[in-house]
Formats: sequence, structure tokens, C-alpha cells
Amino acid sequence: MKLKSIKEWGIVDDKPLVISGPCSAETKEQVLAIAHELKAVGVSVFRAGVWKPRTRPNSFEGVGVESLNWLQQVQNETGLLVAVEVANEKHVQLALKAGIDILWIGARTSVNPFAVQEIADALVGEDIPVLVKNPINPDLDLWIGAVERINLAGIHKIAAIHRGFSSYESTKYRNVPNWQIPIELKRRIPHLPMLCDPSHIGGSRSLIAPLSQKALDLDMDGLMIESHITPDLAWSDAKQQITPKTLKEIIDNLIKREVKPINISLTDLEDLRHHIDNIDRELLNMLGKRMKCVEQIGQYKKDNDMTILQFRRWDSILKTRVSQGVNLGLSEKSVLTIFKAIHQESINIQETILSKSDSK
Repeated sequence: MKLKSIKEWGIVDDKPLVISGPCSAETKEQVLAIAHELKAVGVSVFRAGVWKPRTRPNSFEGVGVESLNWLQQVQNETGLLVAVEVANEKHVQLALKAGIDILWIGARTSVNPFAVQEIADALVGEDIPVLVKNPINPDLDLWIGAVERINLAGIHKIAAIHRGFSSYESTKYRNVPNWQIPIELKRRIPHLPMLCDPSHIGGSRSLIAPLSQKALDLDMDGLMIESHITPDLAWSDAKQQITPKTLKEIIDNLIKREVKPINISLTDLEDLRHHIDNIDRELLNMLGKRMKCVEQIGQYKKDNDMTILQFRRWDSILKTRVSQGVNLGLSEKSVLTIFKAIHQESINIQETILSKSDSK
């Protein structure tokens, strides 16, 4: 996949790239006022929702085409680049005709390959940066597929945006981060630029700063943060928007760490990594031995017509292992995640054994 780095886009010399603006373009006065304040605090790209796909009808769904004229005025008055969300071919055509600089594909659109392909077809022959937000559900292949479709249209300035995932569970986040998913995306496509949208992950302005720092600590290339001159009066997503002044404070307080700091020896770090490699080998050897024992248990259950799942035994194991892990300094959540994965693999092994026909 041929992709250009953020630096090659010609927007910023060094990361992080900061894209900011209101959730929705509400009025011309609101858009211009925010844009001028963001220009003053050093933002590179102004974002605003023109078409707003809302979860339910009869809520504010954006001004539409008229607000594209306001964004043109932002370009003329501030020199900022402007970005809008597109969800179909018509949106792309109108945005390109209006001279919009950057397009992004939202989470409700990236989940639909038909819609993404429609957008990709409309972009053939264009040279414009396209940002692809993760699908609303935690499906990495779907996210990669959306990036691939846009790339196959001839677009090389592409970045993924991590904005979190919908969940039935009640958490402090509007959309749970599931950081391992963008990390795996970066592992599979190392040269794909990655941005973070802490506004939609958090759903609360109080979470934007720590989420932004987390994103930079994971070596992401930039941030998309919603801002408004009067956040509490915003027509959509009021709780997750911040003022340009607060945005500047957050940016100024971010710690920018390096993958390989200059003039620092990495010998001690490499020694620790070598130690981790040895421990990992021991862990894998022990897991291999555990699964050999699981095979024996599976055969015993088959020979004696026993069910695979022994719920009381599993419940006892889980409680015991969590307690043991916590005593060793591990978090309850991490122990649960590890042992649920081990248990599922144990079930898979035993199902395979029970499904095999006895040889004659």
C-alpha cells in the first residue's frame, strides 16, 4: 500500500498535527469566530460537521451545503485548511467543488463497505487527504478494508483516526478506546499515519487531556479535538467540546516523547527487553504444558461422557486467579482478560477432541 507520511502532506513539519473545530457548523458567525480563535492558538486544520448523521431523527443534522460557503470564508480569512465529513458520493462532489482541503469518513460510514466504495469511486483522479475513522464496532479488518478502498482509488494521503468503539457496557467513556486495535492496525500497516479523536472516545471534556497524552505516548501522529466558543450552548455534542483557550492549554501541557531520543544510550533498555523476551518464552512453554494437560482432560471427559464446561470449577478458577494476580500487582481486568482467553482456547481444544470420531 503506497502511503505518504503526515510530514509529506505539507501541513506540519513535525507532529502532532492538530485538527480542531466545532462538532457542527451552526452559523456563519459561530464558524468564523471559532476559526479565528483556533488560528491564534496554532491549530493547523479547521474541522466542522456540515452533514451530521445523528443516531435518531428530529435532532440537529447539520446545515448542509450552505455551510460550505462559511468554510470557504474561513480559508480566505485565516489561511487555515478546512476539513469536513463525507458519507456518500454527493457529499464528496460538493466538498470538492467547494475547495475543501481534507475529507474524513465517519465511524457510521466506515462500517459500510458499500458507502466507502461509493466515496472511493468519487475520489478517483483526486489528490486530497482522506481521514478514515474506525468503524463503530471493533472490527479491525473492516477498518483496514476502508483504508484499502480509498488507497485503491489513488489516494496516498490517508490517515486512520481512532475514535473508540461502541459498547453495551457502561464505562466512563462514550466510546471505549480498545487501544489494542489501533496498535494492531499500526503493526499491520506501519506507514499508515494515525490520529486520535479524544472528544468522541471520552464524550466528556474532562477526559480530553489524558486521552490526548495517551495517544501521543502511543506514538500517534496527531489529534482531532472538537472546540467551540461556547461549548455548553453547542447544538450537538456539547459535553465533549472545549474552548480554543482550553485547547491551547491542553496542547501546551502535552509531553512529546521520542521513540529513540537523541544522545541517550539504549543499552539498559535493550537489556530489559532481552529479559522480557526470555520471560515470554517461559510463559509460552508453560502455556504449552497447560494445553497438553487440557488435552488429557478433554479425552477424559469424552471417555466418560462429561460436558466440556464445568461452571463451578471455572468460576472457582477465575476468582482464585484474579486474587492471585492482584496480590502480584496485576490489575483485575488484565487477569480476567488473560484467563478468559486461556479458557476459551481450552474449550476449543476440548471441543475438537469431543468431536473426533473414535478410530475403528
